[in-house]
Amino acid sequence: MLSTITLLHLLVAFLPSLGLLVLMHSWSLRAASALYANARMLVQLLAVGYVLTYIFETDQPALIVAVVLVMIGVSAWIALRPLRQRGLKVYAVALVSIAACGLAMLGIVTQLVLDLPRWFEPSFVVPLAGMIFANSMNTVSLAAERFEAERSRGESRHGARRTALDAALIPQINGLLAVGLVSLPGMMSGQILSGVDPLVAVRYQIMVMCMIFGSGGLAAAAYLTLRASEPAALGAQQG
Repeated sequence: MLSTITLLHLLVAFLPSLGLLVLMHSWSLRAASALYANARMLVQLLAVGYVLTYIFETDQPALIVAVVLVMIGVSAWIALRPLRQRGLKVYAVALVSIAACGLAMLGIVTQLVLDLPRWFEPSFVVPLAGMIFANSMNTVSLAAERFEAERSRGESRHGARRTALDAALIPQINGLLAVGLVSLPGMMSGQILSGVDPLVAVRYQIMVMCMIFGSGGLAAAAYLTLRASEPAALGAQQG
């Protein structure tokens, strides 16, 4: 059984982050942006704790569908944050890519891999959807930024697409290589700390690793394919 973390102990966990913020400020980096991100993380997680308590007890599938749709919309918006050129068209491409690949993977995992008591079981669907769409968001963001950079240097659309996908998959592949040797990922560690048999936790983690690699990589590939096929893709005049 997990012990409760007191607010005082939670403040202690922030000390390394505080040291990093001071270092960033001294190096003239974007410390204010990092401070805002930490503050926003704190507020969001405290708020979502109360929200999830209600969501996990709901019997309304429409509410779970709405939560998943919000995740998709927000993740697509955040994925485009590094880009210089943003707009509704690029957002639509990111939204379609993340939604199509993420929902397909979520459906496979929740309806075919897991034996859920209800198809919309909140305590499974919401956390798994969060993993899928957060990972897809990061992978698409890396791919989008690299694609834009390659096109601005005059690379052809297909060459930029290939380079961007290769770069976006580096963290994914590194994670696959390191799991079990360097890192014990969140779901596996959480289950073990909760007293679950490590062999059972390992099976769940394998499912998660396959889930995030497939959904993230396919979402990035879909985004890049759609962007590369646009007649006026970034830098098309140079390619």
